[in-house]
Amino acid sequence: MRIILVTGLGGAGRTTVAAATALAEARAGRRVLLVSEDAEGVEDTGGLAGYGDLRVLRPEPAADFRREFLALQARSGTALDLLGAAPFEDAELTELPGSRPFALLRALREAAAGDHELAVVDLPPLPEALALLALPEQLRRYLHRLLPPERQAARALRPMLAQLAGVPMPAQWLYGTTARWEAELAAVQAVVEDPATTVRLVLEPGPAATRALRTARLGLALHRLSLDAVVANRLLPAGSEDPWLAGLTAEQHRHLAELRTGAGDALHELPHLGRAPRGADDLALLAPARPCAASAPVPEWTVEDRRDEDGVLVWHVPLPGAAKEELSLVRRGDELLLAAGPFRRNLPLPGALRRCTVTGAGLVDGDLRVRFTPDPGLWPRTS
Repeated sequence: MRIILVTGLGGAGRTTVAAATALAEARAGRRVLLVSEDAEGVEDTGGLAGYGDLRVLRPEPAADFRREFLALQARSGTALDLLGAAPFEDAELTELPGSRPFALLRALREAAAGDHELAVVDLPPLPEALALLALPEQLRRYLHRLLPPERQAARALRPMLAQLAGVPMPAQWLYGTTARWEAELAAVQAVVEDPATTVRLVLEPGPAATRALRTARLGLALHRLSLDAVVANRLLPAGSEDPWLAGLTAEQHRHLAELRTGAGDALHELPHLGRAPRGADDLALLAPARPCAASAPVPEWTVEDRRDEDGVLVWHVPLPGAAKEELSLVRRGDELLLAAGPFRRNLPLPGALRRCTVTGAGLVDGDLRVRFTPDPGLWPRTS
């Protein structure tokens, strides 16, 4: 199944483009699921739910938070009873800040598990969307550090170990909860990293659009996500005799030319309708190119063996749009902490590099090249 994640600058028309994409595919005879927090707004554009094989799913962070909190409370009931804690009722629970990303991730997992041919997911604005897509991997890393799998394997021996060591061992419910979270996060991460999952970027040509495109390309490359298309939305008509409108159009088209340079063939242009889109007919005018076209493949992160030449291995990490001054590398055990602009990621080192020492790094045409020297005796130099 194909999944298209739609994001972009705030106010650029992400939800409209997502709805137009879903509607166009449903009209073409495909089974489509549109996931959008603004499902009510989408419905107002013409009642898309039930159009052909198009369904609309609306994540509900408040209900999702209450459900998960009550489930956790039920699983830890014994511990709460020992503490004399009074359990919460459904009616008194209020959604906490931070609940929204988890509701979106669960909706993404649900969309991937459905029987649809295509799921179009309306994500938050670009910075929040990139943080959201990185969240499953980050949380799994935190869980592995706080409760390593080898420690969980000892849970059957917990009572005996507690008596021998005199140190309390984590309760069984903690291990069970951690395992469940790990499984859920792994499932969402698999959806995000699936080659059939792509990102569609919606921008309104203007001063911030080119910077947003560069930021998006860098963030997507760091997290190994494929860019499906760049949509230049709300383009004003050229050739107006009104000086005021002609000036706005000229400025917009200057920024559009910059987007064409940065996006190339991935750029799709949509007109400004002169009104807010209303109904399926308006959305039909705003559908980008069909998503069945193959998206650009994500470049491989290869390890180049130069031991015959200068005794080093070179790890190639493609980072299009990166600048040397915004990159930093720190080695932490078997991981490489890479900061690229506003993004950070802990990269597990390929097996061949784990017994090597980082000896340098450089950026060549958007390709970060990290040099490693093998430890003595690991690989003998050939003569």
